[in-house]
Amino acid sequence: MTLGKKIALWVVAIVLLLMIALIIIVVTFDWNRLKPTINERVSNAIHRPFAIDGDLTVSWESPQGESGWRSWVPWPHVHAEDIHLGSPEAVTDRDLLELASLDVKLSLIPLMGKTVSIPHIEFSGAKAALVRLEDGKNNWTFDLEKGSQGADEPVDDGSGWTIDVGDIAFDPVDVHYEDAPLAANIDATIALLGKPIAFSELTENEGAAEQAVHDQDIADYAFGWKAEGEYQRQNVDGEGKLGGLAALRRRGAPYPIQASVEAGATRVSVTGTLVDPLAPKKIDMDLSFSGQNLGDLYDIIGVTLPDTPPYSTQGHLTANLDTQEALSFRYRDFDGRIGDSDIHGDLTYRMGEPRPLLKGEVVSQQLRFADLAPLIGADSNAEKSDRGEASRQPEDKLLPVEEFDTAQWKTMDADVKFTAQRIEHGDSLPLEDIYTHVTLNDGEILLDPLRFGVAGGSLNTTLRLDGSQSPMQSRIDMHIRHLMLSRLFPDVELMQNSRGELNGDATLSGTGNSVASMLGTSDGNLQMLINDGLISQNLMELAGLNVGNYLVGKLFGDEQVKINCAATNLEVTDGLASTRFFLIDTENALIKIDGTVNFANEALDLTIEPESKGARVFTLRSPLYVEGTFKNPSPGVDTGSLLARGAIGAFLGTVATPAAALLALVSPSADETTPCNDFLSQIQTGNQ
Repeated sequence: MTLGKKIALWVVAIVLLLMIALIIIVVTFDWNRLKPTINERVSNAIHRPFAIDGDLTVSWESPQGESGWRSWVPWPHVHAEDIHLGSPEAVTDRDLLELASLDVKLSLIPLMGKTVSIPHIEFSGAKAALVRLEDGKNNWTFDLEKGSQGADEPVDDGSGWTIDVGDIAFDPVDVHYEDAPLAANIDATIALLGKPIAFSELTENEGAAEQAVHDQDIADYAFGWKAEGEYQRQNVDGEGKLGGLAALRRRGAPYPIQASVEAGATRVSVTGTLVDPLAPKKIDMDLSFSGQNLGDLYDIIGVTLPDTPPYSTQGHLTANLDTQEALSFRYRDFDGRIGDSDIHGDLTYRMGEPRPLLKGEVVSQQLRFADLAPLIGADSNAEKSDRGEASRQPEDKLLPVEEFDTAQWKTMDADVKFTAQRIEHGDSLPLEDIYTHVTLNDGEILLDPLRFGVAGGSLNTTLRLDGSQSPMQSRIDMHIRHLMLSRLFPDVELMQNSRGELNGDATLSGTGNSVASMLGTSDGNLQMLINDGLISQNLMELAGLNVGNYLVGKLFGDEQVKINCAATNLEVTDGLASTRFFLIDTENALIKIDGTVNFANEALDLTIEPESKGARVFTLRSPLYVEGTFKNPSPGVDTGSLLARGAIGAFLGTVATPAAALLALVSPSADETTPCNDFLSQIQTGNQ
């Protein structure tokens, strides 16, 4: 054997011995000796504690799914136990993640292309704790540079190396979520479903169902979750389903989500998709929610809505999250109910500065008038929601005392149109429809117009409530036009012969956070005119007007009397309404009403003095009065005073100016004059 052959043989032998020695070292090496080094280097890299406290081993397995020469290169299988990933000390002393065991399989060949390939990851006994403090600091944000690849692409850390992850398997994961800004303390569990569920089985969205058929790995739900705890001082309980890992990692693909959550008395359900859940791009979901009071949603989603009776609604929620503009969430084509009233519409909630904006249109085909009561605090003695007991309405008060929550008005703006095509009400309230345009801007609410269809006519109002001031400032301008007297009491046969109408104007401004306080401090005036009507004791009884029944009975007995004209001009100062002009001209008599109505204490102090025309029809020798309160009026006869003959005529000579102001309300439907034309003109010219 030549010297060259001997050298070559020795080289081969040495290499084989080294390989055998390396294999023996690798197989027999105690990898636990590397744990202190691994723990230290990982902790330094991520700037937080990391430790493998259990056993660390490495074994070798045959590659799966490889062919040719690649199938001869074994995969190292790393097994580690009792792993802890800590949190920043400034946030919490709880571990961000705990794992009872972790198994990782590596493919060595891709390392030559600077790719760390992990075909399979499996872990068990996982526990996660997510914590956020009041100042926004949290334990899930890492101070690391991240790549910009999509979820389906290998992750690039900027050094040229990439990480490619394959299958992931795990048993149920326990997650604890603690968030101070949201007042949340929730425990959840995530687990694999026993059998995948097709997306189309849980959604009513036909478009999404078609997508599920086209791409089955996205359509199937693979994981289930349950959660319970507290959110915004309310008990929270929920469950739902999530898509598989393949859908989670695929860039630009819709990821299926289903959830049902109860927060206090509010129930929310969503079914739909989220594009790129690891870096969300779009939301496309069916959304339904219900509860005892729409106002409760402020504590849950931060959107200011009015207090209402129990409600339910279902619609479709969409949003484009991949935008440089302010995020907008659109709740479209929704249907639902508030109390016994139906609602339909389209709303958009745009997040931005200086405040979020709610914009859209809501329509009710049939609105029950009683469902509007909470809007003005008129049901403050009704059962309240989880937000607590509001002001109780005193038994002896008629005007609502419940205060508006103006603090919420400053958290968002609004621009919403509302239409009720038909109003359901009692027989004594002849409302027909309603339309209003509501704007909320920096704590100030403007309803312009607030228009009611009433008895064949209209009630047009502009209402401004300035909640940016404390106490709240308010102003209302009201115009009553062409209310047909024959339709004011549609079920009262006695009114069917009335051909006239009611017109009026009112302007009031006040201070306070409730209807009672606003009226109790109000300044302004009120004018009203009725022509060509009817009045009788029977009519008052049918209308349920006990005071009117008493007064008419005293004046006319059971006789039906025609009203030529009834006109009033009231001046309101600091909640006290005083009569500048209040006359009722009937076919038999002229009736003067004088006195005050006090909105601050709801006190009545009115005197009624009739004067016969021609033949005397009154047996009264003393004026009538109405005292007491709005809730408990007390009519009677002033036996200490006598009616003065000709006193009303003398009074008319002093009220030409207030009477002239009422002429603007005389609005006949044709060119003919009405009894009020003649009556007011005669007063103005002094010919009465």
